[in-house]
Amino acid sequence: MLEIRNLHARIAEDGTEIIRGLNLTVGKGEVAAIMGPNGSGKSTLSYILAGREDYEVTEGDILYNGESILEMDTAERAAAGIFLAFQYPVEIPGVATMQFLKVAMNEQRKAHGEEELTTPDFIRQVREAAGALNIDMDMLKRPLNVGFSGGEKKRAEILQMSLLQPNLCVLDETDSGLDIDALKIVSDGVNALRSPDRAIVVITHYQRLLEHIVPDTVHVLYKGQVIKSGDKALALELENNGYSNIIKDAA
Repeated sequence: MLEIRNLHARIAEDGTEIIRGLNLTVGKGEVAAIMGPNGSGKSTLSYILAGREDYEVTEGDILYNGESILEMDTAERAAAGIFLAFQYPVEIPGVATMQFLKVAMNEQRKAHGEEELTTPDFIRQVREAAGALNIDMDMLKRPLNVGFSGGEKKRAEILQMSLLQPNLCVLDETDSGLDIDALKIVSDGVNALRSPDRAIVVITHYQRLLEHIVPDTVHVLYKGQVIKSGDKALALELENNGYSNIIKDAA
């Protein structure tokens, strides 16, 4: 589903290169974890996949279902089924969460040539998905993410993902700021979306998230490159020993 070939990318404003020849393949049905020390390019990679304009790809390619997405803007990538869950979801005052969800779902349906949801169908789908994530419907009447706790923001993002049903889910440190209970709820929501037709990329610092969302593959990112890949045992190795030995071996 996702193939990244020799990707080089820099910050558009000042030309600082962050991604330096990254290669990565994630197949359908796969959950791939990306780990690495601070400053290794993990969040930058997630932004580039989503099409954030702050970054410029200077070499290489990103293929999604066999087609390059480099010429697609953010909205086109979202319509094609690429979803990014932010590490720090932004607050949007004045936009009710329910209204945001309805517009997002209907725009996705229009992009696929489908009719807009009726209000009863929309509410039914939201109630079902919110119930699975322990989200109070009253929370969804509030402006998007405004005054939400860290756990509420992350649950709201997983709710969006559940309703939009993307093909490629990119989770940028979705465990950041979550207590144990919220982590389990969010992880259960992600696990419910595991499917033979969907790929999930989980960016994280910590093994604890991967105890709940067990990955098929683990990739270590350092200085903008994947320097080691393995199965879930690699995450445990990193938790116990850190990155130093792997970085030395890759030097």
